Amino acid sequence: MQYDVSSSLEYMEALDLDWRKEKLLELREIILRQDSAIQETISYKMLCFTLNGAELFHLNAQRGYVSLYCGNTKKIDPEGELLKGLNIGKGCIRFTKTKDISKTGIEMFIKRAVLLLKEGKDIGC
Repeated sequence: MQYDVSSSLEYMEALDLDWRKEKLLELREIILRQDSAIQETISYKMLCFTLNGAELFHLNAQRGYVSLYCGNTKKIDPEGELLKGLNIGKGCIRFTKTKDISKTGIEMFIKRAVLLLKEGKDIGC
């Protein structure tokens, strides 16, 4: 879904109070706690996280899932071990209502993406 907002606060207020908002907020917290320099903005009508001016992730609540847009997952997790059991699309990871985020490797995946970006590595598509 697209939200016609201009700030992350407006984005949060536009979300329905359901499981999607809960999942999105959990993923958002994981991202933001990785580094105090991570900035949260709006890009492409969704939450955008940048680090030192470079785009890191986008996060959006869709109708049936929450999407974490992360560029090229193979550049971050070449063997696919961290994303095992997750629904992966081209450049995105989908979280459905029944997926327990704490029982996945997504936090380690996010940590690795932040580290690679800090090292100047290309994690984009």
